[in-house]
Amino acid sequence: MSATRPSPVASDKFYRQLPLTARRFFLSLVSSPPVSTHAVDRPLDATGDMDPLRLLLPRVQAQPLLPLPAGVPAPSVRPRLVPRRRARRHRNGAARMLPASAVASESPWTEQDPASGEKEERFDWLDQWYPFAPVEDLDPGAPHGKMVLGIRVVAWYDRGAGEWRVFEDACPHRLAPLSEGRIDDKGRLQCVYHGWCFDGRGACKFIPQAPALGPPVHTNSKACVASYPCVVQNKLLWFYPRAGPEHSDVLQRKRPPFIPEIDDPSFVTSFLIRDMPFGYDVLAENLMDPSHVPYAHKGLFRGLPRLVDPGREEYDEEGGVPMAVQVEESSVNGYASSQGPGYSKFVAPCTYYGSPASKKSEKNKPHLMIVFIIVPVAPGRSRVMWAYPRNFGLWLHKITPRWFDHIGVNVVLDSDMYLLHLEERNFAKAGIENWQKSVYVPTTSDGTVVAFRNWFRKHCRFQVGWAAPTVDQLPPTPTKDKLMDRYWSHVAQCTSCSAALKAMKALEVALQVASIAVVGLLAVAKGTLLTSVAQRAAVVSAAVLCFVASRWLADFIQKKFYFEDYVHAYK
Repeated sequence: MSATRPSPVASDKFYRQLPLTARRFFLSLVSSPPVSTHAVDRPLDATGDMDPLRLLLPRVQAQPLLPLPAGVPAPSVRPRLVPRRRARRHRNGAARMLPASAVASESPWTEQDPASGEKEERFDWLDQWYPFAPVEDLDPGAPHGKMVLGIRVVAWYDRGAGEWRVFEDACPHRLAPLSEGRIDDKGRLQCVYHGWCFDGRGACKFIPQAPALGPPVHTNSKACVASYPCVVQNKLLWFYPRAGPEHSDVLQRKRPPFIPEIDDPSFVTSFLIRDMPFGYDVLAENLMDPSHVPYAHKGLFRGLPRLVDPGREEYDEEGGVPMAVQVEESSVNGYASSQGPGYSKFVAPCTYYGSPASKKSEKNKPHLMIVFIIVPVAPGRSRVMWAYPRNFGLWLHKITPRWFDHIGVNVVLDSDMYLLHLEERNFAKAGIENWQKSVYVPTTSDGTVVAFRNWFRKHCRFQVGWAAPTVDQLPPTPTKDKLMDRYWSHVAQCTSCSAALKAMKALEVALQVASIAVVGLLAVAKGTLLTSVAQRAAVVSAAVLCFVASRWLADFIQKKFYFEDYVHAYK
């Protein structure tokens, strides 16, 4: 005869009616076997204590996300039992310190009862569109390689069709990267390892090593490259990570998320792209978190109005206050939220946008949006594309170089990059599936963060659905100068910043040459052309100024295009 599982409600009632001695004895019986750290396997009762009867349900041992030394077994995780009296005092104390409007009436983290049998809809990571890069940062004369969703892809411009193409970044001959190739004189993508050429459909058109009078080996299906559906929308190149003829018409069924303001001629928009040294989920929750801005980015957003919290007597220097974030709707495809008149929306898996103004703002009224494109690259790696469409300051946008805007945005990204890199490692040690037990999020200011983590748990089971086999381990932490490197993570991918860096390096060399030339002129023409003391002093001053300017420019280049440390203690 099979045993029936106890009802959660009945188990709570039964457990609370037991005497204190019986409770302790019962806990000593059920807490001995190893317990998983999975979120749905560690239920709490209404008082914050562990529900002992539900601990008897079947469990799956969680695996560590960080690599373990050889021969060391994976540690078993036991439940952390919080004494009832201590937990109650902790919650009540927190409620007294925070305004009532900013404290969630219930825990915002929602858990599925494992005994209910209810199944959440799974998110299909491969049935989505992913951004490759802003089109303005892609050179039509060369192929460009990137990793997205765990696969290496190459984008190149097909001159014959007048369209961008996205292929698998591997030549079928010997798997050499096509992103290191070139566009030949006939507009085909050429692999520079052995010269094989491919057209816009991925078909091989020329194999130099094949005899002209021999069999047409280039027509074999094994000589083709996987070609992914792609489209340019909202100034971004998007691709669909499934190849094959059955997916060629995917645009008729599904398109990338569309934001009208980006294509509106009355708005101006410019994208920044940068690779980040932490994973997709950490990047997403950080970009969705408004309450960290005055602290992690202290001094970088000057001029913002200071908000008032009714009844508060003490304000800190940064001006942090409660934020009434409300999640209005949620599904497998994302969620929407509001904060006062402002709004935000997450369109899974990559698009998050919002505005401090209402959706129904007047047409001629100044309107600003923030758009974040969040790209999963590999475990411990992600990519962000940032834009802020606006319908004001148009003349300033036209006269300001794009690279100058990127300097300011890169400082913002640098300011919390090291924090998030280490935060991800702390999550991995605790078990990412145990997120809700590792953090304390009692206020509605964390509403969008909790909404994302709920979506990531319910529909993704705490995992990105990588398109290729991936070792789910975080890479080691490099030194800070390599972790926060700007050149390879941004400048090399940005046409505007690359051009500015090239021009500034040329100017630096010119200033150094000028300073040496002026000193040489002073030595040669000391008794002929430069007869007065004033003339010689002017020439010496010019030489010194050129040298000082070259040194200042070199320091500027290093800090703005390569690496500049961000020390929070002195901000």
